[in-house]
Amino acid sequence: MDLTTDITGLRLKNPVLTASGTFGFGLEFEDYGDLRDLGGIVVKGLSLKPREGNPMPRLAETPCGMLNAIGIQNPGVECFLRDKLPRLPWRETAVIANLYACGVEEFGELAGVLSAEEGVAALEINVSCPNVKEGGAAFGQDPLQIGRVTEAVKKRAGTKPVIVKLSPNVTDIAACARAAESAGADALSAVNTLLGMAVDVRTRRPRLANVVGGLSGPAIKPVALRCVFQCVRAVGIPVIGLGGISSAEDALEFLLVGAAAVQVGTANFLRPDFAFRLARELPEALAAVGAAGLDAYRGGLVLPE
Repeated sequence: MDLTTDITGLRLKNPVLTASGTFGFGLEFEDYGDLRDLGGIVVKGLSLKPREGNPMPRLAETPCGMLNAIGIQNPGVECFLRDKLPRLPWRETAVIANLYACGVEEFGELAGVLSAEEGVAALEINVSCPNVKEGGAAFGQDPLQIGRVTEAVKKRAGTKPVIVKLSPNVTDIAACARAAESAGADALSAVNTLLGMAVDVRTRRPRLANVVGGLSGPAIKPVALRCVFQCVRAVGIPVIGLGGISSAEDALEFLLVGAAAVQVGTANFLRPDFAFRLARELPEALAAVGAAGLDAYRGGLVLPE
């Protein structure tokens, strides 16, 4: 079955990508599968300079998901380009850089650095991280700011497709999607984590040093699916769906509401080979629901009259 997917010039061999922040730089998962089998790898969020991230503890498990407040810990873009990217199979699998910055100009500067790199297939703008004090959700909750950041990145992105990663922590995600599209985004990814909190009743303290964090995993799938559905109906550019995908049937749900591709996040922590297996299992899963092919199935949701 042909699974090739085109996202405004970004050619993928299949629609399975890994979500930023859950797959490191890909190299950490080489023991669990062949990176070349994936449609794409969205690497850990990158900033111009190295970031230490938030204080520990930064992770907390919940009954049906995970809370994190990592805070975009990363070695900086220069280290990524020097030490990580050359070791990735970027000629066979799309490598997508996830961009984080504290200001609009900084986003543009970061895009300018990455736009010159042959091994980077596309840029994903992180305007939705809830775990940093500067930028992040502060941009992603304001359509005007989303537009400004998108324009700044587009100006410096050259020929690289620009994907805007949206937050679910908004009143009207369709308005955010339209703002990104109007500013020149080539695609969207939806959604980042939901704001959450966990406390320890014995120590009487929050489980995260940051107090609040981003909830991911199966708990957020219905919210993510609704957001993707609304984005698909609001814009004419491709939408990549993510949020709690932990089975082939989960991926089919996102494709059915119109997602062009999917990203796998928290499931990578529970089953490090899951993204590889999903890429292999997708043809069988599509056949099992009677789909003639990926393109025939995608966006085929039947709504009540």
